[in-house]
Amino acid sequence: MGHSLQIFVLPAVAAVVLGYLLGSVSSSIIFTKIFGNNTDIRTMGSGNAGMTNVLRSVGPKAAIFTSILDFAKCVAASLIGRLIFQYVVNANASPSYFVQYGTLLAGLACVLGHIYPLYFGFRGGKGILSTSAMMLVFDWRIFVFAVSVFVITLLISKIISISSIFAAASFPVSAFLTTYYDYSTRSSGFGKLPVSYIAVVTGFACFFAALLIYKHKANIIRLKNGTEKKVSVKHKN
Repeated sequence: MGHSLQIFVLPAVAAVVLGYLLGSVSSSIIFTKIFGNNTDIRTMGSGNAGMTNVLRSVGPKAAIFTSILDFAKCVAASLIGRLIFQYVVNANASPSYFVQYGTLLAGLACVLGHIYPLYFGFRGGKGILSTSAMMLVFDWRIFVFAVSVFVITLLISKIISISSIFAAASFPVSAFLTTYYDYSTRSSGFGKLPVSYIAVVTGFACFFAALLIYKHKANIIRLKNGTEKKVSVKHKN
């Protein structure tokens, strides 16, 4: 087993590096400069380089383009990680579920790149949309669960930040339930799964959730103070 893990070291490094470089393409900064008279989104509104701040500070057109690229870049990164690991799995007859680890590694690196972008002084967004893209590639059930939590919370609260926090917190729950279900019913498309798979995936999900909630610390303070803004759109473009 030790030897089989060693052959994944270089592929893992490649997946992480490529994922991080893709994630560092900060679409909110790029499209704000295009649609917002060459302004840096980090000097506007909340100062966050994310879709919500773009929507409020620049307008729906820039927000739509930001959302599309943020989602697409993490889909691409996650698929690249999966393909890299798929190649190694096929070449070495390794367990097929290892391809999921490639998805998680590249997806996590992409989210970190989004939050701490190499090309923009390591000041980026909060990673909610990018994380949801990784969820979709990894397991559509987890994606649907998180999106459902987000939409229901948003309809009730009209506050994007609390909806994002609840969606992030749901990730470990749905990750555990889906992987345990696949383990116990042997219904996974990756063959028989070991208990360690449940632990690894749930561990990744916990890290994602903690990171995303941490990035919302300023929002949490405003929520406690009752000063967090509800959904609003700047009608500019």
